[in-house]
Amino acid sequence: MSEHRRKPPQPPQGGGRAGARRAAQQPSGRRAAPSRGTTSGSPSVSSGEERPYGGRAEARRAAQRNGGGRGRVDEGAGAGHGGRGGGRRGGGGGGHDGPGRGRGGRPSKKRIIDYPRHNKYGWRRWVPSWKLVTGLCLGFIGSLMAAATIAYAMVEVPDQDKTAKAQNNVYYWADGKPMAATGGEINRQIIPIEKIPANMQNAVISAENKTFKDDSGIDPMGISRALLNMAKGGQTQGGSTITQQYVKNAMLGDQSQTLTRKFKELFISIRVGTDLDKPEIMAGYLNTSYYGRGAYGIQAAARTYYGKNADTLDAGECAFLASLLKGATYFDPAGAEDIDPAATAKANTERAIERRNWILDEMVKDGHLPAGERAKVAEFKMPDKPKKDAQLGGQVGYLVDLAKSNFLNSNPDMDATDLARGGYEIHTTFEKDKVDKLKAAVKKVQDANIKPEKRPKTDTFVQFGGASVNPKTGAIAAVYGGEDATKHFTNNANETGAQVGSTFKPFVLAAAMRDGVRDPELGEDQDSSERTIVDPDKAIYNGKNKLKIKKYDGSIWTNEEGKEWLQTNDGDESYKNINLREAMVHSANSPFVQLGMDIGIPEVRKAATDAGLLDSSLSKSNVPSFSIGISSPSAIRMAGAYSTFAANGEQRDPFSVTRVEYQGRTVYKHEDHAEQPFTSAVASNVTDVLRSVVDEPEGTGKNARLPGREVAGKTGTTDGNKSAWFVGYTPQLSTAIDMYRLDDNEKSKKREFLEMYGTGGQDKIHGASFPSEIWQAYMKEALKNTSPESFPDAEPIGEAYWGGGASSPPPTPSNTPSGTPSSTPSNTPSGTPSGSPDPSTSCDPWQDWTCDPTGGASGSNGNGGTTSGASGTPSISPSTTPTGTNGNGGGNGNGGFIGGSG
Repeated sequence: MSEHRRKPPQPPQGGGRAGARRAAQQPSGRRAAPSRGTTSGSPSVSSGEERPYGGRAEARRAAQRNGGGRGRVDEGAGAGHGGRGGGRRGGGGGGHDGPGRGRGGRPSKKRIIDYPRHNKYGWRRWVPSWKLVTGLCLGFIGSLMAAATIAYAMVEVPDQDKTAKAQNNVYYWADGKPMAATGGEINRQIIPIEKIPANMQNAVISAENKTFKDDSGIDPMGISRALLNMAKGGQTQGGSTITQQYVKNAMLGDQSQTLTRKFKELFISIRVGTDLDKPEIMAGYLNTSYYGRGAYGIQAAARTYYGKNADTLDAGECAFLASLLKGATYFDPAGAEDIDPAATAKANTERAIERRNWILDEMVKDGHLPAGERAKVAEFKMPDKPKKDAQLGGQVGYLVDLAKSNFLNSNPDMDATDLARGGYEIHTTFEKDKVDKLKAAVKKVQDANIKPEKRPKTDTFVQFGGASVNPKTGAIAAVYGGEDATKHFTNNANETGAQVGSTFKPFVLAAAMRDGVRDPELGEDQDSSERTIVDPDKAIYNGKNKLKIKKYDGSIWTNEEGKEWLQTNDGDESYKNINLREAMVHSANSPFVQLGMDIGIPEVRKAATDAGLLDSSLSKSNVPSFSIGISSPSAIRMAGAYSTFAANGEQRDPFSVTRVEYQGRTVYKHEDHAEQPFTSAVASNVTDVLRSVVDEPEGTGKNARLPGREVAGKTGTTDGNKSAWFVGYTPQLSTAIDMYRLDDNEKSKKREFLEMYGTGGQDKIHGASFPSEIWQAYMKEALKNTSPESFPDAEPIGEAYWGGGASSPPPTPSNTPSGTPSSTPSNTPSGTPSGSPDPSTSCDPWQDWTCDPTGGASGSNGNGGTTSGASGTPSISPSTTPTGTNGNGGGNGNGGFIGGSG
């Protein structure tokens, strides 16, 4: 019932003061107790009195309507906390801003900001009203608009000439002396908008900012996405309009991706969009953008990529140059593998063609290019090859490229565009005297032996490469990248595709001593406790030429076509059963191929990467020949991986930049990071075996000896004689030298490695020839003023092992192999061996490790003994002349013990 229809409350009938008190208490919502003397259930009020309220809420509403409680007005104060009627004399008073329930309570006043809310209770008291929310939102938006207006009024358009001017990057030698200054304004020419083709302008509009001619200079949605992404810590984003990109490129010296810079860019872009005409903005953008290859601006880009002025570019050329603005590193068809291995020439060309065609199609859709003109430029015009800066001639250009790549790869926040703007001081690890000495060593050997005019069929396209690394730090001391960085663009010290051959064998040996060989009787996957760690002097393998390679369990290995693998040795030399040290000394292939199968190719691959080779440079094939170097790491990485053994098992990645400074502050500093993938026992034994390769008279690396110094190293020659290597080290320096023939001239239509039979007047090029000569000549000079250091002694490791799955007990070899070296393998096959040898004439494998106690077992075991003559009678001692290569009767004649160099 509404208030104006409700009967006024009647005064209580009788009861005196007690009745008054009961009447005053009724508005609290509690039911009055029945009066004494009344019938149960009869109300305690007279028939004319208003019925009691149904609860506290109704009581509160009634109290609010009536302006207070029902008690009499008195000067006394009401109860606190919203008292329920006050005291005997007092009217209700409000506590905590709540209205009193007494009739005499004074109502509270509303505040300007009604929060906590007036006349609300419980949780409703803390819920803001829609008026308050709306007011706050409007106030916040108004404040932002006021701040933006003030910022817009205060911001000034920066002077483009002060910030767009690129500076030089200065590169320093390891001793702090300047090496080269490059970058900056070497290649920049500002041209007016009238000389910029309409097709170029429309290409960037269609590709990057279709609303350019109509927008205010910013894209609010794009800015919001960028700000949100950066606030969340996500990937940074650049300006989304041409105006914003122009401001970022030409008017902001600060290129950082921060909220502060983004706001600065926002307000300047708005001001630029208001103050400058669209043609002026477009000209500024195209004249200050970076197009790669050191070219700033459209005029420089036109000359760099097409050898012409910008105003003569056709629509297809404009679309290609516009595609470079997305990132020249990934769209320059010349490739940029020194910055990112994924930016190959092939991949970049495909990306460039795809984006160029997309831009042309968008221009047609947007009405900027007639379909007929689009058809005229359907074929992609390949841009010119890169041209090197003249000051980067000789080896300096290779060094600058390496340092640039190292810096960018070590700094994910930097990209080639940022670096190309200049202003950086890059301190490198390159030692000028070592660079000069390495170049001189190569030139001496090359001039004395390589005569293209005399032997054009064999001496043309000969290439040398080299790299020198400090084993104690990983610093690259020197490289030889080729004849001249301005004439020969490929850095031969970096990845060239040349296979490393037998220089890969030390990684197989390291895996054998770290991971061990598998038990033939157990399954494919065996843990370290089930494997046998081998001793390089006591592990015996079959050195036969054309050895039938087996799996670790003794079964014959076959390829996908079911063909068996017959491993040959260099020069078709054949060796009797031979330990791993002697196999390394003679560079015998068969033992290491079979050893790799016994270990497992995945374990061999891991040993190589743990030493420091890049997995991307290793063959993904698991064929047996993986263990003898069908992969193609760079000279830098090979020198670095051998450094791991030189440093007694401690591995560091090669690096070429120590620190970088920008405007007086250090923005990058190299941090030493070393790992220990091999124990000192493994590393010291690898080094000890590689020392034998150089020290022993029969060693293939004897040409690399340095008088008075300990040297460890390994030669390498590949199938088809298409590359040759020598990699070696002392405790102070590790150096890799490679040699190959490759027609990679700019005008060459195909890039393939060529054979080196007859090159330099030699029948065949080995790692023991020109590469080891260069290595020795360089290292002798590079270490001239240093004191000789010694390698740590080889620690005891491993145990005896009879390789190839033979069931014979492992022999105990001597350190000095027995037998007389064979000069020439015999071509006469042996006869059929007898079924079993005579015990009285058979030798004791525990006394003479060169013998085979089985006396000519079946050829299937891969370890058969030698036979003499046609009778098949087992010989008592090794023959000085091998008795055949495959034993037609099923025996495995293994040839003489010592053969030619591998």
